[in-house]
Amino acid sequence: MAEVMLVLHDVSPQSWEDYKPFVDAVDALGDVPMTLLVVPDFHHHNHVHNFPAFRRMMDMRLARGDELALHGFYHADDGPMPHTPRDYFMRRVYTWEGEFYGLSEADALVRLEAGLEVFARNDWPVQGFVAPAWLMSEGTRQALKRLPLAYTSDPQHLYRLPDFTQVSAPGLVWSARSAWRRGLSKVISDWRQQQWQQAPCIRLGLHPVDMRHDYSREYWLHTLTRLLEQGRAPMTKFAWLQRQAQQRQAA
Repeated sequence: MAEVMLVLHDVSPQSWEDYKPFVDAVDALGDVPMTLLVVPDFHHHNHVHNFPAFRRMMDMRLARGDELALHGFYHADDGPMPHTPRDYFMRRVYTWEGEFYGLSEADALVRLEAGLEVFARNDWPVQGFVAPAWLMSEGTRQALKRLPLAYTSDPQHLYRLPDFTQVSAPGLVWSARSAWRRGLSKVISDWRQQQWQQAPCIRLGLHPVDMRHDYSREYWLHTLTRLLEQGRAPMTKFAWLQRQAQQRQAA
C-alpha cells in the first residue's frame, strides 16, 4: 500500500493561526493524521510555555492521532557571523533559519536536550527531530546519536537513528514568498508527482507562508485530496517508519 505523509513545518503559537483554517479543512476529510514540527521558542519570543491555549491544542492534536516532532529550538541562526563564502551563502542567502548548521556537538546537544525537556514537561511523546531548513552540522549528527530519538530527515529521505540508516521518502515543498516562486513551485511539484506515481510514499512539506496565499493553500489541499482519492493511506512519519520496519521483518 502506498502512503502520503502530511507534515506541517514551523509549528508555533504564532504560526498556528496561519495553519488553523487548513487544518480544519483536512480534519473535514476524515481521519488524516499529520506530523507537526514544533518549535519550542520560535525566534526567541514564542516559547510554548507562555501560550497555554497552544499547548492544549497540541494535546488535542495528539489525541486525534497526530505526531509531534522537535523542529529545532529557536528556528533562528543566532551564531557568530559566517567566515567563509560557502557559510555566508548557506546562512545568509539560502536561509537565515539554519539554527543547527554550524553548531558543535556540545552546543547542539544543549539545544536538543532543551527541546526534549519542553516536550517532556508537556507530556508530548517525541520520536523525531527535523533541523530547521534541514541543515545539520556534523556536530548535530553526533549529538543525535546520543539521544533517545528514532529518526531525522532531509527533503527526500528519512534517517533511522542512531545509525542514520537512509530510507527514501520523496517530498514536495514550495517556496511561496512571491507570486513567481509560487508559480514555479507548482510546475516543479506537478512534474515531481508525475515522476513519483509509483513511489511507496510521498511527503507533503507545508510551511506557514504557504497558508497565507490562496493559491498555495488550495494547491496543498487539492493535492492531498487527490492522493487520498488515488488510494494512498495517510500516515505520520514515525508510523510510516514503523510500518516499513514491520514489512522488512516479515519479508
